[in-house]
Amino acid sequence: MTAMPTLSAGPVPPTVGSAHVPAPSGTAVLEAPTVAVVGLGYVGLPTALALVASGCRVIGVDVSTERLDAIRRQDVDLLPSDRDRLGRTLGGPGLELTADPAAIASADTVMVCVPTPVDPHLVPDLRALSAACATVVAHAVPGQLLMLTSTTYVGTTRDLLVGPLGERGLRVGEDVHVAFSPERIDPGNAHHAQDSTPRVVGGVTARCTELAAEVLAHTAPSVHRVGSAEAAEMTKLFENTFRAVNIALANEFADNCRGLDLDPLEIIEAAASKPYGFMPFYPGPGVGGHCIPCDPHYLLWQLRRLRISSPLVDTAMTAIAGRPRQVVRRALELLADRGLPLAGARVLVSGIAYKPGVADVRESPALEIIEELAELGAEVAYADPLVPEARLHGTVRHSVADPGAQEWDLVIVHTVHPGTDLGWLTDRPSVLDATYRLTGLPSKAVL
Repeated sequence: MTAMPTLSAGPVPPTVGSAHVPAPSGTAVLEAPTVAVVGLGYVGLPTALALVASGCRVIGVDVSTERLDAIRRQDVDLLPSDRDRLGRTLGGPGLELTADPAAIASADTVMVCVPTPVDPHLVPDLRALSAACATVVAHAVPGQLLMLTSTTYVGTTRDLLVGPLGERGLRVGEDVHVAFSPERIDPGNAHHAQDSTPRVVGGVTARCTELAAEVLAHTAPSVHRVGSAEAAEMTKLFENTFRAVNIALANEFADNCRGLDLDPLEIIEAAASKPYGFMPFYPGPGVGGHCIPCDPHYLLWQLRRLRISSPLVDTAMTAIAGRPRQVVRRALELLADRGLPLAGARVLVSGIAYKPGVADVRESPALEIIEELAELGAEVAYADPLVPEARLHGTVRHSVADPGAQEWDLVIVHTVHPGTDLGWLTDRPSVLDATYRLTGLPSKAVL
């Protein structure tokens, strides 16, 4: 038995009409540039591969030699199409991998693609971004285009690039050009490939915008220009805050449906039959990755400093942060219904990646669920075919190879990867389906 849980909305809508800043008539794509991609993580590596495929020469820069070695071994989490690209690219002239930041100086364009997480207190952690921008500024040379893609607060491009470049005596818009273009990578989703997704860009000057659009045109079907780097920064925050608010709403409606003895998916699918004014979002055990649970906090953090309230976003993010604990409370209820205490109960979490089809556990709700269950005395294990080992509750744990061969007091289904066979759940005494997608289970419960 398989399921298709999702924590995101449907297809990305088509790009909106004309851009805020129109492209000059007769604009043509320039000859493929040499691009330095700083940061080769889940955004930077696919970006580098797409640029190479478009004919650009790419210098991939990453401070982690371990990451560079993993890329050379092809031991990285990529879509099948990007994995094929990587295999064809390695060893060829199109991609150079290096940990030496001095290589940045030889590029025409520099793209910064580093993570922007939040700390345990949900405060933006800008260390990686600040360090990467400082490195780029230190090695910048006249004539370059510097483009920031990491999701961050409004004004970052000016704070971390424009100001420091000026201190070096480099005039933005004359000596060097600077723009912001938010990444739009959807890990594990082949339907939203990078080369079929429009890009947004805003430069510090109109010329900066146009030069950045020329580079982006190598890997995007269209480029939507906005009037400033700040507008582009806010665009990304709005995109992911929109998703966060709607996911929180979907979770709340699912809770309401359980109280009214209704199937939330039946309600969502019925509402989605309306061809306008509705976009389906689905409930689940929480939200993971470095986008939805993190990005809106960059906006809230900045607004608080300006004494501006955003009660809807604040409430939604609070609800999202509390969702894993709600899973734990529901697990306790289900065990209690069978007369079993949580302490000593054998609990399996099926799937711990933050979304189907990826081996990524960053910010995964499963980690918090497992940790809290263990703190309450449960004997917790996990099974995930894409995550053979993970650090859980302070120790390295390994995925259970054959979960169907063992007895469990409770199975919590957190993530279902494509092609996963969950037929062994049929005769389990208690299954908590946090995806809401499983059918045909006599002992199934939802949140």
